[in-house]
Amino acid sequence: SGVMSLLRPLLLDVDPTIQQTAALALGRLANYNDDLAEAVVKGDILPHLVCSLSEQNRFYKKAAAFVLRAVAKHSPQLAQEIVHCGALEMLVICLEDFDPGVKEAASWALGYIARHNSELSQAVVDAGAVPLLVLCIQEPEIALKRIAASTLSDISKHSPELAQTVVDAGAIAHLAQMILNPDAKLKRQVLSALSQIAKHSVDLAELVVEAEIFPVVLTCLKDSDEYVKKNGATLVREIAKHTPELSQLIVNAGGVAAVIDCIGSCRGTVRLPGIMMLGYIAAHSENLSMAVIVSKGIPPLCACLIEEHEDHIKAAAAWALGQVGRHTPEHARAVAVADVLPVLLAIYMDTNSSEDLQMKAKKFYFAFQQTKKALKNILQKCTYLPALEPLLHNAPPNIMKHIVGQYSKVLPHDSKARRFFVTSGGFKKVQEIKAEPGSLLQEYINTINNCYPEEVVR
Repeated sequence: SGVMSLLRPLLLDVDPTIQQTAALALGRLANYNDDLAEAVVKGDILPHLVCSLSEQNRFYKKAAAFVLRAVAKHSPQLAQEIVHCGALEMLVICLEDFDPGVKEAASWALGYIARHNSELSQAVVDAGAVPLLVLCIQEPEIALKRIAASTLSDISKHSPELAQTVVDAGAIAHLAQMILNPDAKLKRQVLSALSQIAKHSVDLAELVVEAEIFPVVLTCLKDSDEYVKKNGATLVREIAKHTPELSQLIVNAGGVAAVIDCIGSCRGTVRLPGIMMLGYIAAHSENLSMAVIVSKGIPPLCACLIEEHEDHIKAAAAWALGQVGRHTPEHARAVAVADVLPVLLAIYMDTNSSEDLQMKAKKFYFAFQQTKKALKNILQKCTYLPALEPLLHNAPPNIMKHIVGQYSKVLPHDSKARRFFVTSGGFKKVQEIKAEPGSLLQEYINTINNCYPEEVVR
């Protein structure tokens, strides 16, 4: 109906109320979808808003910042338009306003610009926003703290250099103090910001740890708010992944037990960062993997394999179990005793069978690969034969190779196992396997057959 061209002159009306209401109308239109946001840009409305941002009253500033945020949120291209028209400098000036609402609106707009990519985030940094945002998280207003923490998170996430800028402005100490704030939405943003800083490098992760976030951050894993739980687990994961020393520090603080409780008490994607964290810790060393086993980490990971419907969560659980079981026969036995191998094999077979369906293939591929790797990691170390027995009867050839390989390692040295292998029907099953002459599988079968007299083999 041509409403954009009707609203534009109202931004310059003599009556301030009309100006604000026109800006609010434009903001709501732009917020609705990217086509309307595009129309605001094409209608040459942004320069008007930016010009009057410095002169007008606080109500107008809030409305104008809302329009800029609504345009910037849709795409990097639209956010770039905001930068082109010189809005960043004006928004940074608004961060110094007396009115907390104006600071909040400006911070929100800057966050929506910074979140798209590192170039836009760098532009926000270059405009001088970071030190002022760090001052905003120290203000008494909870809403302002939330948005400022969220914007710092959006700036930090793209690169180590951007995260370092946030660190250099002294953000970590102030964020760490707010981990215990009773406001759940603020805690979400604070944990997210610390995660985005810690994820980039060992040095940044160590700086976050030095702010004495342990054991305080572990209380967030018991929080009633699902997102606080998830972001808390994400922060612990981002620290654990870097080095065995950082993982050991988490173990010493009781982090493994806290994450295991957290996985047991929730469902769905909230579990994912906790699952990954256990996998990262177990991957570092035999001792750390044993810490996961001793803290009873295997049953909840098995539960995730069975209960979760999302393939990426199953894949993460399979990967984590593979990391726990891959170190020594003792580690593999701990996983095998929990009856994980038949579950992994069932998922493997299921994803294997659906690979030909084009739509499912992509979705399953990741779960399929992780399950295959986990099975391989655990089987290559597993000498606990009762757990391997059920797999002999329905494993596909590429997995069968590893199972038979483990039997060929154990049977020559264990007479009790040799007897059980015949009576359970496992030995008969091995005779039915058709292996290519000269293949590794054939070698394993020959080694097993050599443990028995000729007539038993026949």
